[in-house]
Amino acid sequence: MIQLPPPELPEIVVTGARLPPAAGEAAFSVIRLNEADLRAEQRLDEALASVPAVSLFRRTSSLSANPTTQGISLRAIAPSGAGRTLVTLDGVPLNDPFGGWVIWSQVPTESLSGLDIVRGSGAGPYGAGALTGVISLRERDDGAVLDASLAERGGARLAVSGAAALGPVRIVASGLYETSDGYVPARGAAAGAADTPLDLGVRSAALRAEIPVAAAVVSLRASAFEEDRGSGLAGARATASGNALSAVVALQPGVDRPGWRLQAWRRESDLANTSVAVAAGRVSAAPANDQYETPATGWGLNAALRRTTVSGIGRAEWELGADARFSEGETRERFRYLAGAFTRDRTAGGETSVVGAYAEGSSSIGPWLVAGGLRYDVWRNENGHRRERDLATGAPTLDEVEPDRSGEVVSARLAARRTIGMGQALRFAAYTGFRPATLNELHRPFRVGNDLTEANAALEPERLTGIEAGWTWTGARASVTATAFRTEVEDAIVNVTIGAGPGTFPRAGFVPAGGVLRQRMNAGTIEATGLELDGRFHLADAVSIRAALSATDAELDGGVRAPQLTGLRPAQAPVWSAAAGLDWRATDRLTVAADLRRESRRFDDDLNSRVLESFVTVGLRADWTVADGTTLWIAADNLFDAGVEVSETATGVVGLGPPRSLSLGIRRSR
Repeated sequence: MIQLPPPELPEIVVTGARLPPAAGEAAFSVIRLNEADLRAEQRLDEALASVPAVSLFRRTSSLSANPTTQGISLRAIAPSGAGRTLVTLDGVPLNDPFGGWVIWSQVPTESLSGLDIVRGSGAGPYGAGALTGVISLRERDDGAVLDASLAERGGARLAVSGAAALGPVRIVASGLYETSDGYVPARGAAAGAADTPLDLGVRSAALRAEIPVAAAVVSLRASAFEEDRGSGLAGARATASGNALSAVVALQPGVDRPGWRLQAWRRESDLANTSVAVAAGRVSAAPANDQYETPATGWGLNAALRRTTVSGIGRAEWELGADARFSEGETRERFRYLAGAFTRDRTAGGETSVVGAYAEGSSSIGPWLVAGGLRYDVWRNENGHRRERDLATGAPTLDEVEPDRSGEVVSARLAARRTIGMGQALRFAAYTGFRPATLNELHRPFRVGNDLTEANAALEPERLTGIEAGWTWTGARASVTATAFRTEVEDAIVNVTIGAGPGTFPRAGFVPAGGVLRQRMNAGTIEATGLELDGRFHLADAVSIRAALSATDAELDGGVRAPQLTGLRPAQAPVWSAAAGLDWRATDRLTVAADLRRESRRFDDDLNSRVLESFVTVGLRADWTVADGTTLWIAADNLFDAGVEVSETATGVVGLGPPRSLSLGIRRSR
C-alpha cells in the first residue's frame, strides 16, 4: 500500500557508519519513505513502484520478472532493462556489475529503516548511473521484525531482520525465504502447451557489525542471495546469485570538526538464463539459447569530507569527495540448436570503469536554501571480446576484439528553494548527468521467445540535461507537492528494430518467423516534459487520503542512426500513471487500507506497434493487532482480477501480470 511522505523532509537520526543526509537535498525533488511506509509491501520494487514516478522496465514486479528486466528508472522518460537510476544501500551500489539491473530480493523491506528517492539526474556525490535519479536505501540499526505469510498459488514468505548489542558492538542481521508456484502469463485462447507458470524460489541473508573506534564507527557487512524462477515458457528458466562485502569507517560532523567517510566494497554476481523458440500456435518450445553462466565482479572505493558552519547570517555546508567503480564479466552460452543439440558456443564480455571527483555545497540564509555541485568523471571500456566456435569441431566462427575506448564527462547541478509563508515553498533546479553502457549492453546478445537483440560494443554513455520547478504547501491536516520538469537524453541507448524473421542476419544468425531482430544503439535524443503531483489529506483523526499523479510527454528523435523512430514514444514509457489510497483506523486494533493504481497505455517495442493497454488495479489490506507488537494481516492484490498487459509478441500474443491474489500473514516487531 503506498505511503507518500509530506513534502518537508523529516530529520533522520544517524546511528550507523554513514554521514547524515546533506542539507542541500531539500532544494531538490526528494521523496522520503520511512519504515512505516514500507511496512505493507513485501517487495522493495513494489514499494517503489507505488510512487508513480518510479517504474521497473516492465509492469511486472520481482515476483515474476526475469532478472534482466528488473532495471529501474524514474519519471517514465525511457525505462530500460539495465535501469537508468542508481540504487545504493548505505552508499554501496546494488546495480548488477554486468547488467545494471537490481535483484530486489537481496534487500527485504523488513531490513530497511527507510529510503530516499531523488528525482532528476544525480550528479554531485552520486555520479555514474544516476541518469534519471537515485534511490538511496538505509539499512535498519535497531529493533527487530519478523513477517511470515502464505499466499495463493503456493506462495510462502518468511522475512526477519533484527539488531542486538554485544557490548560496544552492534550486530544487524536479516534474512528472506520466499517461494511461489507462480501463474501463467499467457492465458485464454492464446495460451498453448508451451506456456508454463512463473514459479519462484528466493533466499537471501545479510550480516553487519558496527564497531566504535574512538569517535568514529566502523561498519563491516556481508550479504548473499540466490533466486531461481521460471520464465513462463517450457524449458526457459533464470537463476541469479551473488554476494557482497563492504567496509566503511565514518565520523559524524560536529560543531567544531568536519565529518568524513571512507568506504570500500566488492560485489560478485552470476546469471544463468535459458531461452526457447516457440512453435506456431504455441504448441511447443525448443531450446534456443543456454546462457549457463555470467560471472561478473564489481568493486569500488569512495571517500567524502564534509564541513558544516553556522553563523549569525545562516548555515553553510560543503562536501568534497571522490569515487571509483570497476566492473568485469562475461557471458558464457551455447546457441544454434539443431537436430536436438546446441552446435555453437559463445563467450563475450570485457571491463568497464568510472573514476570521478566532486564538490558539493549549500547555504541557508533566511528563507533561501541554495545548493549545487560539480563532478568530473573519466570512463573507460577495455578488453572487450566476443568469441564463437563450432562445438563439434572447435573451429572459431567469430573472433572479435573490441578496441579500448574512454572519455571524460563534466556534470553539475544547481538548485534554490525559498519559503514564501503560509506553509508554502518554491524551488528550482537544473542538472546534468550520465550513464555509461553496461557490460550487458556492450557485449551480450539475448533472446526472448522468437525476438533477438544484438549487443553493441561501440555504445557511448547516455547524457541527460534537465530543469525543474516545484511548489509545496504544508498545512495542519494536508500537504501537497507539485513539480514540473523538462529533460533531454542525448545518445539514448535504445533497442532498435533491424528486421523481421524468417531470415538470416549478419552476426545474429537466423531469426524465426514471428520474431524480429533488434540492436542496441545510441538512437538519437529523447525529449520529455512532465508534471508530478502528490498529496496527503487527513480528513479525521482516523481517516486519511493519499494521491499522486505522474504525467510525462516523451518523444524520440532518432537522428541519422534511427530516423524511423523520430516522433515515436520510447518503449515501456506510459504517458501517465496515478495512485490513490485511503487509510482508516476503524478501531484501536483494526486498520484498513485501500489502494488504487491506474496507468495509461504504453508500447512494448521501439516502433510503437505493440500496444499494452491501460489498466486499473485495486488492493485491500486489513491489519488486526492481537497484542503489543503482534499483528495479523490479510491482503488482496488486484482485487477485481484486472488483466494487466505486460508484454506482446510479434504475433500478437499478450502476456499478463499477476491475477487476483489473496495472502495472509503475521508480523511481530519490537
